[in-house]
Amino acid sequence: MPTIAQILQTAPIPRNETRLLLQHITGYTASQLITRDREPLPKDQADQLHRLIARRSAGEPIAYLIGTREFYGRAFVVSPAVLIPRPETEHLLEAALQRLPENGVLWDLGTGSGIIAVSAKCERPDARVFASDISAEALAVAQQNAAAWCAPVSFAQGAWFAANQVFRLPQHSVHIIASNPPYIEADDPHLQQGDLRYEPPAALTDFADGLAHIRHIAQHAPAYLRRHGWLLLEHGYDQGQAVRDILARFGFCQIETQQDWAGLDRVTLGRVEAA
Repeated sequence: MPTIAQILQTAPIPRNETRLLLQHITGYTASQLITRDREPLPKDQADQLHRLIARRSAGEPIAYLIGTREFYGRAFVVSPAVLIPRPETEHLLEAALQRLPENGVLWDLGTGSGIIAVSAKCERPDARVFASDISAEALAVAQQNAAAWCAPVSFAQGAWFAANQVFRLPQHSVHIIASNPPYIEADDPHLQQGDLRYEPPAALTDFADGLAHIRHIAQHAPAYLRRHGWLLLEHGYDQGQAVRDILARFGFCQIETQQDWAGLDRVTLGRVEAA
């Protein structure tokens, strides 16, 4: 049987991806792969690795193959029912944490795998955190992550603010509404490229101009936000001006767009003056 070192040298996918698959199959840490690289891989594990490499070579995302992806220093369970967490979304989380007052209320709209809600609760145990999604399958993943990180988040199924039929949050009771909604235009060629081909389409695009859900959220959020509460929206690199215009149309003030590490527009936020 080939050794771990031989596998790393000959696998037809990038070495870092092979390492992740080996860690997933063997249970070894990255350090253990180095110290045990002369050990042969048992046949059952070698067969499993061969199957995973074939799937990866066909384009299937590593995160779905191993079932986890790191976000804000924590490992989150993922599945094809949810988007794969991306580092850019950490900007949305940090913007929310910076504006969340002590014992504040945060509502994560369209929570997906729960990365915003669970991370916020872990970082701010004093906060009351609510998370909703239209997809029951996505909510199951989010609840699994909340349980894994001992994060008591309140979950509900529903399209955007319809989930409040479960939460029954009073009007003007939320300090922060944060959302990473589907914002890719229906005809964007990126939907047919890379990992996006395998992610749930309804979590990527509104099947329109990419701004339909953002308009809906901006229109209805003021009814739920407290005075001086914040709406924070992640969006595409070329949508900053459009999202600022939408927030202005629905009465938000102190509107600004924040850039990601690449210097691209990524998060636009606005504040309500009155409740």
